[in-house]
Amino acid sequence: MALSRKKWNNIIIFASVAMVAILTFLDRETPSLPDDAKPLFDKAAPLYQLQYDDLWLSQGGFSWQCEPSILNCDVWAEAWSNILVSPIKKLITPESKAHELVIQVEDIATPQLWLIYPEHGLLKSPAGNWYQIPPSLRSTLEPVINANSQ
Repeated sequence: MALSRKKWNNIIIFASVAMVAILTFLDRETPSLPDDAKPLFDKAAPLYQLQYDDLWLSQGGFSWQCEPSILNCDVWAEAWSNILVSPIKKLITPESKAHELVIQVEDIATPQLWLIYPEHGLLKSPAGNWYQIPPSLRSTLEPVINANSQ
């Protein structure tokens, strides 16, 4: 049974409308960076050292150096040195466990103790200010650990 030209046109129109609807839905649901996201570190005060609980990374001249058990050292270091955050006005401390994050900016600055809540994408500064990490950046902030080295 052959389809008439009118039926083919209706099929093409329906497929086009469905494709536009699907692409519009995907565009709305794709994670993007918020407009108020700003870099945590800049060129004047770049990240020099970071300690995430017992894991560390450090700027060693031309490349990053990490604890030997970390498999994604370069990716992890780039994610932290280029992290974007959005300030949050007020926040009730999450019930999940916080991880200690010791950050040193430049090689002469005093290290600062921050708290990170990776499940919620939250950072708390030493001054008590809260920052939200965009969901699209959270996955690279976790180090990949070599299970055989521990």
